[in-house]
Amino acid sequence: MVSSSRLDAQLAALPADVRSTLERHGFDRARFHALSARVASGAPDENTVRGVLSAPEPADIGKLPESGAERAQLEQVGREALSRGQVALVVLAGGMATRMGGVVKALVEALPGKTFLDLRLREIDSLERTYGVAPPLWLMTSHSTDEPIRRALGARLDGERIGAFSQFLSLRLTPQGELFVDASGRPSEHAPGHGDLPDALKKSGLLGRFVERGGRVVMVTNLDNLGGTLDPAIIGWHLAHGQPVTSEVVEKNPGDRGGIPVRVDGSLCVLEEFRIPSSFDPASVRVFNTNGFHFDARTLAELDIPWTYFRVTKKVDGQSVIQFERLVNEVTSFLPSRYLLVPRSGAGARFLPVKDHEELAQRRGEIELVARSRGML
Repeated sequence: MVSSSRLDAQLAALPADVRSTLERHGFDRARFHALSARVASGAPDENTVRGVLSAPEPADIGKLPESGAERAQLEQVGREALSRGQVALVVLAGGMATRMGGVVKALVEALPGKTFLDLRLREIDSLERTYGVAPPLWLMTSHSTDEPIRRALGARLDGERIGAFSQFLSLRLTPQGELFVDASGRPSEHAPGHGDLPDALKKSGLLGRFVERGGRVVMVTNLDNLGGTLDPAIIGWHLAHGQPVTSEVVEKNPGDRGGIPVRVDGSLCVLEEFRIPSSFDPASVRVFNTNGFHFDARTLAELDIPWTYFRVTKKVDGQSVIQFERLVNEVTSFLPSRYLLVPRSGAGARFLPVKDHEELAQRRGEIELVARSRGML
C-alpha cells in the first residue's frame, strides 16, 4: 500500500515546471490520493455498470419530421433562439491526434487550406450572417493544445464570442498505485477525459455569464466531427421536449464502438461499451451516440453529480500505466434525457468523425459537402 506521505513526497519532488503546469490546469491532489489508494488496495474497478440492462424501445429514439408544419415550427423556435443569442457551441478540442503523428488536431487541415479550427470559425461567421448574432464558440482545450490553439485564434480570441478554457490535468500511476515517473524523473501527464467539461466550463466563467444574459442552450460536439453544427430544427426539438439533455444518435454501422443508449434498471442512459457487462449484447442496440449533446444551460451551470472515474490502462515507454478518466455522457445517468436520431450521410450528415489520415482522406468529400451546405466554404 502506498502511503499518503510517500505520494506527497513524490509530488513535492516533481520539477518546478511540472508542479506549475499541474496547478494551472486544476490538478486535484485529494482525488489523486484517493485514486492511488484505490489502485494500491487492489479494489475492483468501477468500469462495469451494475443493474438490469435492456435495449431501448423504438419510442425512446425520437425523429425530426422531414417536412410540414411541425418541422417548420421547430425550425422557427430554433431560429428565434439563435437570433436572440441564446445558443452557445462548445467544441471539445483537447485531443492530440496521436494517430496523425501527435499533432494538435484542431490545426490539422480538414480540407485543403482549411483546418478543423478554421471551419469551426467559419461556421460561426455563417450563422452570424444568417441570424444577425454570432453564437458564442467556446473551445475546451487541454494542457497539450491550449497554447497552440490560442496562438491560432489570435485576436479572434476575445473571451466571450470566441473563448478557450482548459480541461483539467492529472498524472498516471503504476499498477502498484505509485506515481509513474520516467528515467528522467518526469511524470506522465494526461487529461482526465471530456467529463471535465461541466466543471471546467463553470470554472471559466463563460457559462455563468451566458446564463445571466439569457442563454438557454449549450451544444457540445467533438472537434473532428464537422457534422456536429448548430441546426435550428434540432435546437427547436431540444427546447420543445423540455428535458435538460438531448443526445444525438445515428444508425449503427458494423465496427462502431463507443457510446450507446441502454436502459439500466429501466432508466435510459448512454453507456460506453467497456462499461457493459458480458451478459448484455451491445449489438442489440441499433443506434450509436455521436457525443453530440444539447444541454439546458442553467441545468449545466448547476450540475453537481458524483462522477465516476474509470480506470484505463495505457503503455508509456513500454510500461503499463494507469490513468483515470470521466465521460461527459455520464450526465445522462443523472439528468432526464431525450435521444434524437440524426443522419450520418449526405448534406445533412451530423456524424463525420476523423481519427487518422486514412479516415480523413476517405471523408474529405463528405466534409466538403457538409461544409458548403452550412456556409463554412
